[in-house]
Amino acid sequence: MALLEVKDLCVYYPITGGILGRTIGYVKAVNGVSFTIEPGQTLGLVGESGSGKSTTGKAIMGLARITGGQILFEGKNITRLVRKNRTPYRKDVQMIFQDVQSSLNPRKKVHDIICEPIRNFEKLTKGEEVKRVDELLAMVGLSPENAKKYPFEFSGGQRQRIGVARAIALKPKLIVADEPVSALDLSVQAQVLNYMRDIQEEMGLAFLFISHDLGVVRHMCEHLAIMHNSRFVEFGTREDIYSNPAHIYTKRLMASIPDKSPHMRKANKEKRKQIAYEYETEFDNYYKNGNEVYDLKPLSATHYVALPGTGDEN
Repeated sequence: MALLEVKDLCVYYPITGGILGRTIGYVKAVNGVSFTIEPGQTLGLVGESGSGKSTTGKAIMGLARITGGQILFEGKNITRLVRKNRTPYRKDVQMIFQDVQSSLNPRKKVHDIICEPIRNFEKLTKGEEVKRVDELLAMVGLSPENAKKYPFEFSGGQRQRIGVARAIALKPKLIVADEPVSALDLSVQAQVLNYMRDIQEEMGLAFLFISHDLGVVRHMCEHLAIMHNSRFVEFGTREDIYSNPAHIYTKRLMASIPDKSPHMRKANKEKRKQIAYEYETEFDNYYKNGNEVYDLKPLSATHYVALPGTGDEN
């Protein structure tokens, strides 16, 4: 049984107009997205800004109102419960935010920040709280003395590690990580990602890892979903996506990954030009009605691509 199953998820935002402010249309931020996450699995959700990937994560967390579709957690339909506090689902699913500085209360010490979710769901003595916080800080490479400090006293990487410690405080089963390292330097990114990997192995966590960086996702994720214009354009294993990208948008994303080899610079430049030309000339073969994404079609047992099928060409 899948840990999380999302069926035909839709998140629409109304467009109002006129004197009475009536709804005249909708912005379809997420439009019919479906996927599953198994226990202990990491699914990477990749796309450019505005593709709908962060809204997908927020809908799962109850931070964005769901317009349509279903969310099943451990086989139970919890679509109507995701926005309610103090439910078992809210304990089992936690989030690591992109802007960690704004997600940490500047008026609270680290001890109280990490203890906040614990106090919402568990009743511990002060001594037990101190012990739990010390253990959590140790898991992310911070000493117990840091519990007495405020967020502004830490670097960006240290603050993000505090965010990770808070996310794992309730021993969740799934963590939604929304661009958790995009604001960090490369060396600090590696540190935070390694801590997340170690914690995942130790606790058996599943991750929905949201990012625009295919290099980071390759390091973290076994399965990838490529998102564009509010829908999935490609879905598959890491090997499927990196070795055999089939959608023109995925190819363009792959071409944007910097190459470390100086002697390959000229060849990569030519390859990017070729893919850019292919994207412009073959765009209409991959999108309908201007920019709408087709439904996913199977290329193999694990690899799905948004391509036209019978009756879709019109």
